[in-house]
Amino acid sequence: MTLRVLLADDQALVRTGFRLILERESGIEVVAEAEDGKRAVSLAQELRPDVTLMDIRMPLMDGLAATRLLAGPGVADPLRVLVVTTFDLDELVHEALRSGACGFLLKDAGPRLLVEAVHAAANGESLVSPSITTRLLAHFTTPSRRPRRPEPALTDRELDIIKAVARGRTNAELATEMMISLSTVKSHLGSVQRKIAARNRTEIAVWAWESGLMR
Repeated sequence: MTLRVLLADDQALVRTGFRLILERESGIEVVAEAEDGKRAVSLAQELRPDVTLMDIRMPLMDGLAATRLLAGPGVADPLRVLVVTTFDLDELVHEALRSGACGFLLKDAGPRLLVEAVHAAANGESLVSPSITTRLLAHFTTPSRRPRRPEPALTDRELDIIKAVARGRTNAELATEMMISLSTVKSHLGSVQRKIAARNRTEIAVWAWESGLMR
């Protein structure tokens, strides 16, 4: 099954580089390019790509606003947006996670990670770079005074799942570490998302930091 990707970046050179890297891979097709956020939203809503690579700083509409329109709270059928940034400790990236992005990638991450990031986003594996993601969340997320407790209460296994997701573990790594099947992992994740009202793995990770669970 071919993964359909939309590239949104105001630099033509960056878009060209991403296209060359992605289209060398079998099973990935770049369906369109956008040079600004407004065009990115229009194309994404029209074409419904599997993954949109979204730059943060763009003309007409920045990547954060575009991400909120495509994947933010209140969007009935959110798209998978993978935010791209130049800085690994940029608070705008943290805001992107709050805006509905399923993850993020550094522009200098290299071809292999770019391909892996696209596949990860398409498969719902939102935290592409565990070390960077964990550092960002730990640095910019301030635990609330009273941890949010969902109703009904989380089980011990669900708490373990949440902590692992917040550390950037993939489904496969969770299955191996906990010695359970992938289907069981997905079942636990679905239960966690319902209980804490999270729409994806990124929101689970943000919830874990904000609730004080990772302290």
